[in-house]
Order: sequence, then C-alpha cells, then structure tokens
Amino acid sequence: MTVSDSGLHAVEHVRRPRRDALENAERVLAAAVATMVREGRAVPMSAIADAAGVGVATLYRRFPTREALLDALTERSFRIVAELAGTAAAADGPAIAALVDYYDNVIDHRDQLILPLHGGPSELGDESRRLQAEIRDSVGSVLDRGRRDWTIRADVTAADLIAFGALLVQPLSGGDSWSDALRRQRDIYIAGLRPSAPVLGKAG
Repeated sequence: MTVSDSGLHAVEHVRRPRRDALENAERVLAAAVATMVREGRAVPMSAIADAAGVGVATLYRRFPTREALLDALTERSFRIVAELAGTAAAADGPAIAALVDYYDNVIDHRDQLILPLHGGPSELGDESRRLQAEIRDSVGSVLDRGRRDWTIRADVTAADLIAFGALLVQPLSGGDSWSDALRRQRDIYIAGLRPSAPVLGKAG
C-alpha cells in the first residue's frame, strides 16, 4: 500500500459514521415517530428529546429544525418500505401471495411511517427520491411476475399498488380492531386485483 493509499483509507475511516452514532440517530428517529403518533406532528422538540433520552441541545445539533427532522423521518420511512418491497420482490411463490405479505408488513409498520401523504415534507431529498424509485422497481417486479403467473390483472400499475399501500397506513385509528379492518380492506383490494375469467364465446 502506498502512502497516498494509506492516507485515503485513513480519511475514509474518519468520515465513516461510527456504529454507536448510527444507533443513537435511529433511537432519536424512532422516539420522534412514536411521540408524533401519540401527540401529533406539532409535539415540542423537547418532548422528542425526552423520549429519546437525549438533551434538547443534542437533538438540535443533529436536526437544527423541525423540517430537518421530518426530512430524516421521511427518508427513514422510505427505507423501511423499500426493505419490505424488496422482500416481496425476492419472495418465492405466486406474486399475489407476495403482495399480500407486503401489505401485511406495511400494516405492521404503519406506526413507523411518516410519508408525504401523512404529513411528511412534499419536497423530497435525493436519498428519499432514490428509495422511492427503488420501491417502484421492487413493486413493479412483483407486478410483472403477477402478469406472468396470471395472479394479478394486466391493467394494474405499480403506482396503483403503491398508492393502496400508502392508504393502508394513513393514521386514522389504533388498536387491533383497526388492524383487522385494514386487513379486511386489503383482502377486498387483493380480490379486485385477480384476473377475471375470460367470457366464453357461444358454442357453434
């Protein structure tokens, strides 16, 4: 290794976020989501800091404004959904079954998601846009498989599937009864996605 190579690796090592710093950031974001779900989007930053177990000054150093915090929460939300969509795309079996599992997982994570539809910023950062494209690609992969295995009707688009997932996590209520209601809506939607049998012509 040359001296210049060694220096480059040293710089990369210094710039790489420490694991504990990443874990602390995740703890703050998870606390922010939980506090906003419980108390609303206008919850004081001090309440978020208390829930995360950090000082207000520490919170403001990481997120100087509420908008910066919402940007980070939106990016985190897209990352969660991207992982769920990627799992669905990689799943074996019929595409419609992968889609059911995807919607189930979206419902299970709904309290962690702050997206533009749910009060997050409408102007997305570069990483959020990249994750959004990744979600479209993964859901599109499931849709293409569904057309090939005849489990999803041909006139459905990836945007349709993504929009319904976003509607499922719209924060309206809580508790097991609401989860059951969401899964009923999922079942109704899934039934509408299945191709209908072709109309038979008259016998000659």
